[in-house]
Amino acid sequence: MSEHAIEFLRGWIGEKVQCPHSPLKIEKQAETLAKECCAKAAEEGILLEDIQEEVGDIQELIASRLEEAAEENAHEAKPDNASE
Repeated sequence: MSEHAIEFLRGWIGEKVQCPHSPLKIEKQAETLAKECCAKAAEEGILLEDIQEEVGDIQELIASRLEEAAEENAHEAKPDNASE
């Protein structure tokens, strides 16, 4: 994968992939974000194949990042709840 494609994907995911409001909506949000990512990559002249060659399925990658963000958010919320 080209360095440009790697930088694009890292930046895009860092900007767009935030903690979901509901863990039940992760798959739908991942699908929407994957479509947005592919469209933005095309605008930047980055081939989808270049990205997929390195990371595989973009939707699965985004879903994984969303799940990680949700878990981190849950862990951060627990100490506050424990002190009440």
